[in-house]
Amino acid sequence: MELDLVPLWAAILALAVFMYVLLDGFDLGVGMLFGLRPQAEDRERMVASVAPVWDFNETWLILGGGGLLAVFPLAFAIIMPALYFPILVMLLGLVFRGVAFEFREVAGARRQVWDRGFFWGSLAAAYAQGVVLGNFVTGFPIHGRQFAGTSWDWIQPFPLLTGLGVVCGYVLLGATWLIMKTEGELQHWARRWAGRSLIGVLAFIVLISVWTPSAYPQIAARWFSWPNMLWFSPVPILTALLALTLVRGLRRGWEVAPFLCAFGLFFLAFTGLVISLWPFIAPPYITLWDAAAAPKSQGFLLIGTMFLLPVLLLYVAWSYWVFRGKVRGDLGYHG
Repeated sequence: MELDLVPLWAAILALAVFMYVLLDGFDLGVGMLFGLRPQAEDRERMVASVAPVWDFNETWLILGGGGLLAVFPLAFAIIMPALYFPILVMLLGLVFRGVAFEFREVAGARRQVWDRGFFWGSLAAAYAQGVVLGNFVTGFPIHGRQFAGTSWDWIQPFPLLTGLGVVCGYVLLGATWLIMKTEGELQHWARRWAGRSLIGVLAFIVLISVWTPSAYPQIAARWFSWPNMLWFSPVPILTALLALTLVRGLRRGWEVAPFLCAFGLFFLAFTGLVISLWPFIAPPYITLWDAAAAPKSQGFLLIGTMFLLPVLLLYVAWSYWVFRGKVRGDLGYHG
């Protein structure tokens, strides 16, 4: 009897997606806030706060995309044609943001142009990721084992609104990151933006919580049947408590707690998404087991992943520890 590796691979891909959303989310948020702060010195501090870690954060995107292709090829074959344009916009935004990030430091470069590229690339990537998320919730038209829609099916009200929700979420992460990493007027400015973006995030959470159960009976049954309602009740309760704690932290001048609360809100939102969609990887018909590769292929790929994953996690922990503390435009990081 062969060991079922599908749940383990699902956990690995979920970890990769969540780590990408959290880690690249805050530097995309900083990139969007960068375009709203005209002071040159503050912009340098914002860039310096993410410079040591931003490029490595996208390693998780590679792990998630590569794992989807290798382990769940049927899901990849359905998702890619359905979301071709949002994914293309996301990748172009990430590339353009990265180019702008490096070229703005080149002697003689037209810094204003590259600064705008850094902002717009971050905004495009964040919004496109929200559209991708919205399409996962609404599902894909599937006939048999093939995608039966067009590459323009993503243009629907719900995914387009979800894009705005993710933008607000990333701005919240970016603002709370700046609260933790900067001082003075820039920190106060980041607090104001954290409060504004939190309103958008909470509005988006309410929208998702009302829209999805009313539009999709299977999701309503998952959340509101007994005893599921009891088991899943900690998710909305903890979400409300974290939001209240975040507001309190912003008012009282806390520095680390707001970022941890924003982290928690993303974790709970991700948990709620998993609860709603499990066990589908290409909703509403294709499950993880339907889309999985042969068990021997899963086992072969798992060998390398089990060596790679601890290295990634250790490097993340080490890099964030090394670059802990506040950042100043003139001296870089200082404890």
